[in-house]
Amino acid sequence: MLAASSCDRKTGTPTWDAPRTQTTAPEPDEATPVEIDAPAASESVSVSSETVSPSGLRFITYNVENWLTMDRYVDRKALKGTPKPESEKQAVVAIISRHTPDVIGLCEIGEASDLAEIQEDLKAAGLNLPHSHYTGGSDPTRHLGLLSRFPITSTAKPAETEYRLAGQTFAINRGILDATIQARGKSYRFIGTHLKSKRDSEQGDQEAIRLNEARLLRRHVTSILKTNADARLVVYGDLNDTRATPTIKTITGNYNDPTYLTAIPAKDSRHDAWTYHWALHDIYSRIDYIMVTRELRKDVDFPAAKIIDDADWDTASDHRAVLAVFK
Repeated sequence: MLAASSCDRKTGTPTWDAPRTQTTAPEPDEATPVEIDAPAASESVSVSSETVSPSGLRFITYNVENWLTMDRYVDRKALKGTPKPESEKQAVVAIISRHTPDVIGLCEIGEASDLAEIQEDLKAAGLNLPHSHYTGGSDPTRHLGLLSRFPITSTAKPAETEYRLAGQTFAINRGILDATIQARGKSYRFIGTHLKSKRDSEQGDQEAIRLNEARLLRRHVTSILKTNADARLVVYGDLNDTRATPTIKTITGNYNDPTYLTAIPAKDSRHDAWTYHWALHDIYSRIDYIMVTRELRKDVDFPAAKIIDDADWDTASDHRAVLAVFK
């Protein structure tokens, strides 16, 4: 997704009959969650030992909305080559720190230095995630990042990163992140991506692009599971489509197939399931997911999963983070 303006943002989770308004529209993205009193973004955030898991693992997937340097429209002003506003950065760090993940998968990171900035800001807020992995695709601007409390034991790249569309060859825009960690005696292999948005593209039909990228992701997952049927995979990210679409069905696969991925259901404190607000059309939808293989499914703490709707969620990003907890 492209940048949304930081002006006229409201706090709190909007109700369906009183949606959040925004004076400038973000790039259209396209959603199955515990009330939290959020400190102001300027307040220091301490990590609660009560939410730090002594066993298992806490994972968050989060599109942090253009944590990068770009041309922006902020407070009704056009700004050239501007970083993500500090108030938005502080809100992102506050939300992440408040929910104490052991691992976090991030979308819409700019340079490797931007990922390092998030890492340092989190450490200053009391959340130390010293291990990182950064990657991307053909998009020179937006990348994927992963931060972990535990060592990253290996990384990999998919064998296929290109597809044919309308007689031309294209590369996946934001790439596929593949990193394995060992946490408390268990292995987790994280497969992250950020699929094509619903914005029109010169490359061709945006739905066709997104579907082809989903096929590349599914082929990578299938190749891993064919080699190791018991692989403990966490497939996550901003997939830019809703559950019943060909894109999501392509990624999850056939329910009766051993390579099927379960999308972990999650809701917010109001029992709503959307993760993204498309302000231009005032649409709320679930497009951010955490999926797991059959082998890992038995370790999912399903009641603990949630969509994070802290009061400052829309200052931080136009997406809401999704939390999954593994036993």
